[in-house]
Parts: sequence; C-alpha cells; structure tokens
Amino acid sequence: MARRVPLSISQFVGFAKRSFNSYKLPGDPSSSSPLTHGIHVFQCPDEVGIVAKLSECIASRGGNILGADVFVPEKKNVFYSRSEFVFDTVKWPREQMDEDFLKLSKMFSATRSVVRVPELDPKFKIAVLASKQDHCLVDLLYGWQEGRLPVDITCVISNHHRGPNTHVMRFLERNNIPYHYLHTTKENKREEDILELVLNTDFLVLARYMQILSGHFLRTYGKDVINIHHGLLPSFKGGNPSKQVERVSHRDNLQSFAQKSENLERQCLAKAMRSYCELRVLPYEENRTVVF
Repeated sequence: MARRVPLSISQFVGFAKRSFNSYKLPGDPSSSSPLTHGIHVFQCPDEVGIVAKLSECIASRGGNILGADVFVPEKKNVFYSRSEFVFDTVKWPREQMDEDFLKLSKMFSATRSVVRVPELDPKFKIAVLASKQDHCLVDLLYGWQEGRLPVDITCVISNHHRGPNTHVMRFLERNNIPYHYLHTTKENKREEDILELVLNTDFLVLARYMQILSGHFLRTYGKDVINIHHGLLPSFKGGNPSKQVERVSHRDNLQSFAQKSENLERQCLAKAMRSYCELRVLPYEENRTVVF
C-alpha cells in the first residue's frame, strides 16, 4: 500500500515552466535571489506525524516543497519518502540543512536520511566496466559529455582490448578518462585489481560487462552497482538474446531485433543512472528496491 502526498497541478505546472534558477517562493515578492533545488529521502519506522515534521523542517527554513512521494509497505512497519524542494541558500545554508535533517533522523530513529543539492554537492564519482560490445558504453560516454548524466567518470575498465585508433579510445583520450584493460580468465576475474581501481568511487556501472562479479567482490566494494544485462530477464538467458527471438513481421529480421535490443539497453541504463543520481531508488528488504 502506498501513501502519496499530492501536489497541486497549478503549482507543478507553474514550476515546470521555469528553471530552478528563476523560481521564486509564492507570495514572497521581496525574494531577489534565485532558489536552489534540493532532494531528500527518508527511511524510518512508520508512525504518525512523519510527513508533518518533514514539511515543517523544510518550511521553517523558508523552503518550498515541489513534490513528495511516500511509500509504506502493507503489513510492514517502515516508512519511505522522497521530497523535492527549493530553498534560498542564504536563509538555509547547506551545513545547516544537514544539521536540521540529522535532528529529524534522530527524532524518528531513521535508518536512512540523505539530502542532495545537485548545484552545490560534488557529482557522483563512478567507474564503468564494459566488455567487447560498445553500444551502452558509447551512449553513456556521450550522455556524460552532453551533461545528461550528472556523474564524473573516474575510469573505464574492460576485459576487452581496444586499439588506440578506435572511437572509444579516442573519446577517452580527449577527455582524459583512463582506460584499464584487464585480461580475465575463468580462474582469475581480476577482481582484486578492479577493487583497487574503483576504491574512491560512489557506485559502479556495468555497461554490458560480460563477467559475473562474485559475492566477495560485492561485499568488499560495499557500495551499489548498476547493471544492464539481458540475462536479468529469465526469458533471454545467454550471450545472444536476439537469436532467441522469433520474427513477428516481414519487416523485422535478426539484425533489426538486435538493434532494438541494444536501443532498449541504452535507454534502460541511462534511465537507471539518472534515477539513482536523483535519489529515486532505495533498498527494500534483501534484494528488492523502492523506486520513486
């Protein structure tokens, strides 16, 4: 069961037509400084009054909530929320914001309370792991270059050697992104070497990395990993999923199906990365997530 805190259509549409830099608080003509966008996610034991206190915390510092989503699983005593708001950095300094949400966390014994201000906070540092196929890697790199993915790429790691004159290597060289080729075998997946290379990252992205990372690797890394792989779908196991699909019209062939599959993988990976950076994905139980 989900509880959703609604936002009036007029308020949402009015905000959507303006950038964060031009947004002014309603009823505050004296506000001359542009407002900044913030995101807050919260997880704690469920009880009465959480939404009220969250709203009070933001409003008491002159902030304005633009949207809020709440999820309370049926028969589970746990509360999840994600709020987007705008605020004046003069009235609500970034350090004070952390202190205010920390007090709220202690009040409700929160297990997760994360606030992010994209304009002020450092971008997420990521490493990208890829194999021979380039489509997800190339789309990710160009999305980063165009500013559609709010991350800093520390390096690209691959078990496939790429020549110096390939378009991927030229792109990486122009943008000073290190490329690490690690030859892998069934006996040695080079996981210790990978762990050294990704030591200071915030999360990893597997852009069609055709190797299985061990439980030891995941526990040692201890952070999140975003993976795009057709093998996650039970109906398309194996390395060539498009060959398992039968033609459905005279216009399609194996090549067109493969292209559609690659396009879908590109879109899914980019959307997953943006959703993660926007704090839309929260862990739920052992192997499930809450997606706002």
